[in-house]
Amino acid sequence: MTNRKDDHVREAAANYKEEKISDFDHVRFVHNSMGQLAEEDIDLSSHWLDQDFPLPFYINAMTGGSEWTREINGRLARLAQALKLPMASGSLSAALKDPQQETSFRIIREIYPEGFILANVGADRNGQDAKKAVEILEADALQVHLNLPQEIVMPEGDRDFRRIRDHLLDIKDQVKVPIVIKEVGFGMSRETINELYQLGFSTIDISGRGGTNFAQIENQRRPDQDFAELFDWGQSTVVSLLEASQAPSDLTLLASGGVRQPLDMVKALSLGAQAVGMSGYFLQLVLNHDLADSLQKVQEFTDKLKLIYLLLNCRNSQELKQLDLVLSAGPWHWAQVRGIDAQALAQRSQQRDR
Repeated sequence: MTNRKDDHVREAAANYKEEKISDFDHVRFVHNSMGQLAEEDIDLSSHWLDQDFPLPFYINAMTGGSEWTREINGRLARLAQALKLPMASGSLSAALKDPQQETSFRIIREIYPEGFILANVGADRNGQDAKKAVEILEADALQVHLNLPQEIVMPEGDRDFRRIRDHLLDIKDQVKVPIVIKEVGFGMSRETINELYQLGFSTIDISGRGGTNFAQIENQRRPDQDFAELFDWGQSTVVSLLEASQAPSDLTLLASGGVRQPLDMVKALSLGAQAVGMSGYFLQLVLNHDLADSLQKVQEFTDKLKLIYLLLNCRNSQELKQLDLVLSAGPWHWAQVRGIDAQALAQRSQQRDR
């Protein structure tokens, strides 16, 4: 019998691909021909969870719970350390069930003792479990993931979600580090975002459809009862950020899911994200390249990111949020039927200049 965590990594790596067309392609910047900055003026730093980070992206939750995933977490931690990136572990459910699996997560802190590390548990866990997860990693923050579609498709998945809110409140009461509520690739609606905010959570990763597809991964593990009709379930990252556009001003938005290239990341930041999480991108790096080559590829990604900021005449990520964005196709239609003001989004710079 194979290890479920190994299955997840194997299927995620096999299914990884850059979508030829995504909702990011239906978000366009209005080009301004008059530049005013030099490359040296660009600041790529980000600020979230009361921390300053050198770059606007981080290594998002991935894996742990087996010998192979211990090795992967070690490679990811070395990469995060070299880049000074925040890093989230995969779900610690395996370690909570079997203490022998703790080492597959502890290696992150062992290799990256000075790093900003986020532990991860599901909303099926209570406050005591969440505290234990934080202790295992000596974590600086905690991600709590919501994954209803994955559980539905997972052969051994949960079938009772009545205590999600109770668990979230228990975790909030017992965990003393900052908490991030995140999806696992199915996106969020404004109703979900507002409910989480009302429950007292102020940092949310909307984690939209378009990246690692856990409905597809779990379906490939099923011996019967095909759930292929759920492969496109949920909201994309772009649509989820549009849904969050009327969120309270003190809510911190993180974005992940289907970020293929630096321009996608810039669009996510312009749509309101404070930072962008990537999983599949970094998994491919550590599975297929050594540390030196991985660092070179991330440097190329970062260099291009900086040049796009320069093209947009933005010194930093906050200025990206003042740019005009024009929606088309699916995102435009979604905005129309959901009452999101796409015209105001396309004229943000005029509001700023008044």
